[in-house]
Amino acid sequence: MKTVIQRVKRASVEIDGRIHGSIERGYMILVGISDTDDAAIVEKMAQKIAKLRIFEDENGKMNLNLEQINGKILSISQFTLYADCRKGNRPSFDGAGKPEHAEQMYLYFNACMRNEGYIVEEGIFGADMQVELLNDGPVTMILDSDEIIKR
Repeated sequence: MKTVIQRVKRASVEIDGRIHGSIERGYMILVGISDTDDAAIVEKMAQKIAKLRIFEDENGKMNLNLEQINGKILSISQFTLYADCRKGNRPSFDGAGKPEHAEQMYLYFNACMRNEGYIVEEGIFGADMQVELLNDGPVTMILDSDEIIKR
């Protein structure tokens, strides 16, 4: 599982010309799933993201987590996080999860984040989406379960 977490002042996703989800301060998370990702991996990644301290405290130090700033999440499925650009000029997406599995794990990730106590807005899996955000900082973190979770 791969995620790109952007600390945002606001973010929204538009589908078919209408706003489908929007948040103010919080995280806009791009979520990529592979076929080897399972519920245990998704749960561990959700727990890690929930505890990340990337919001500034009164001293300007990244010391606060999402809960402490009453932040929200905009979660967007993103198979292109598994793009393999090593050969040629056209990316291969063979590492991305099959749609049925990836959608199930994406929805489970969103449920896990809700279970952590967060409001989670989301896109629609497989839809053509336009995402707009105001990155705060900018602060952007990339989390890969292969690097975070010992298997």
